[in-house]
Amino acid sequence: MTDRRIRVEGPRRAPWLVLSNSLGTTADMWEPQMTALTGRFRVVRYEHRGHGGSATPPGPYSIDDIGGDLLGVLEAVGAERAAVVGLSLGGTAAMWLAAHHPGRVERLVLACTAASWPPTDLWDGRIAAMQHGTPSDLLDSLMARWFTPAFEQGHLRTRRLVASMLEACSPAGYAACCAALARVDLTSRLADIAAPTLVVAAASDPVVPTSTAAALAERVAGAELRVIAPGAHLLNLEQPARFTAAVVDHLAGDPVERGRSVRRAVLGDDHVDRSEEALTLLSAPFSELITRYAWGDIWTRPGLDRSTRSFITLAMLVALGRLEELELHLRGARRNGLTDDEIGEVLLQAAVYCGVPAANAAFAVARRVLAEVEPSPGDGPAASAP
Repeated sequence: MTDRRIRVEGPRRAPWLVLSNSLGTTADMWEPQMTALTGRFRVVRYEHRGHGGSATPPGPYSIDDIGGDLLGVLEAVGAERAAVVGLSLGGTAAMWLAAHHPGRVERLVLACTAASWPPTDLWDGRIAAMQHGTPSDLLDSLMARWFTPAFEQGHLRTRRLVASMLEACSPAGYAACCAALARVDLTSRLADIAAPTLVVAAASDPVVPTSTAAALAERVAGAELRVIAPGAHLLNLEQPARFTAAVVDHLAGDPVERGRSVRRAVLGDDHVDRSEEALTLLSAPFSELITRYAWGDIWTRPGLDRSTRSFITLAMLVALGRLEELELHLRGARRNGLTDDEIGEVLLQAAVYCGVPAANAAFAVARRVLAEVEPSPGDGPAASAP
């Protein structure tokens, strides 16, 4: 299908992430996740055939059709590989893509979903209802299945969102997608999934019980199972913070672990080893805070590359007169690809805006540090005090 509604948001240089929504919803279902995800990824939202702004080709559909649409989304945006997050029907489409085209899926999150969707009589009933009705007629029954009673009663805004998404679904398209779910069984293909996979389950999901989610996780090699409580089928709307945190941790890595990795890459193993050996009960919590938030959250954001972050860090350290940290980050800047000439330009710029004394002290540190490291190809003389 070529007539899909696709939205692309987030930094152009960020890694690709595709979100695949559930039956009866639109791309708006992911709104609670967008701020966090677009801070790290080039996020693609799209809508299944017969849903939202996408076309409704004649049905019935198969999972090959719906999964093929997801593959077509990757082609349409020019993503050779992408992480994929799918919920319910979107999760089944994501399984299809990961099993049939494993080279296209970087990492995978399967939320409140299954490889098969019995019983067929449930889907037959939905299909029959669409002959004379619309998806909006199902609002009350779906709210009871998609959310826990306590949440449903206290969140009228979510009810309005669900109602608007159902109104945007074509009855024929909804019925045709139901036909696909009635017949699908990807169980035998789960062993073909190679992408690191997180299976997310809701503790009170009547659609996909935790036992079904656990069986799915067991069949996907190396998959991790995360159960979130309280919550029902549309977990990303009922528990947006916990759901988003689980997704980001899986796709980007635990913030402390990724912070340790970036810190070592920038500051070097020797420095980090010495710092960790010197930790005490007093200083360890502060070290973890810096590792998590400075290195794990800020230095890993895709909006700026590491070399640009080094430029900024050097300038700020000069302005603050933090010469000991400047020495450390001068070495880090070289690891991040800055040449001696580029470092010299940063210090000259700092002389204008931070003052000559500050820049003079910084040049003295730079001359000593850069003399100790091998110049990069194309470097001129090491920076020196004017």
